[in-house]
Amino acid sequence: MPRPSGSPERRLAVLLSHFHPCCEPPRTIPGVASAECLGTAAAAEAETEGSLSTSPCAGGEEKGESSGGGHCVFCNIVAGTAQAFKLYEDDMCLCILDAKPLTSGHSLIIPKSHYPSLQTTPPTVLAAICSKLPLLGTAIMKATQCDAFNVLINNGEKAGQVIFHTHVHIIPRSKDDNLWSSETYSRNPISHGQETKHLVSSIKEIISSSPKDYSTVMSSTPKEL
Repeated sequence: MPRPSGSPERRLAVLLSHFHPCCEPPRTIPGVASAECLGTAAAAEAETEGSLSTSPCAGGEEKGESSGGGHCVFCNIVAGTAQAFKLYEDDMCLCILDAKPLTSGHSLIIPKSHYPSLQTTPPTVLAAICSKLPLLGTAIMKATQCDAFNVLINNGEKAGQVIFHTHVHIIPRSKDDNLWSSETYSRNPISHGQETKHLVSSIKEIISSSPKDYSTVMSSTPKEL
């Protein structure tokens, strides 16, 4: 009997596809469908988004808005109109268990205001989220008796993002869990040729011409759940 498109096995296959070079065949994992190449991963994950729902946030929003919009599952969770297992909450962010976890304890940190991408999320909000990663990652790792954890962001449709509300995955890891197939691949040293030098120069030029934002992080007081 075929597995439903939203099964955890299907979702794992899609996430694994983000780590497969398209020129190399994906490694087969028992019980998991073959992962697509990076170019088709986003389309496949549209069926099986790695969060609480396949319903995307309302598209085209460029600025943070008050939570509670009817089109965004994360905004609904923040507003209390959708259920989730809450692990942590403060004035700026919320941490919840992923409803379709890759491993036990797989969690998401989401900002309370709606931002559709990493680029549109203010530095103060990103700083507040990142400042909680050591606390939350360590707590989740200890509670699940894991050895480590991955931090993952799918930013943009081609990178597999389907829920267009910025969110950060915390994925507990154990020895020999073989979750990411890319960990088994050998990697070649970076070239020191002209192409790499041009890439470095291009990135530096874009950074130097980008607007600066040295905003300080707003204080966040934990709330009792």
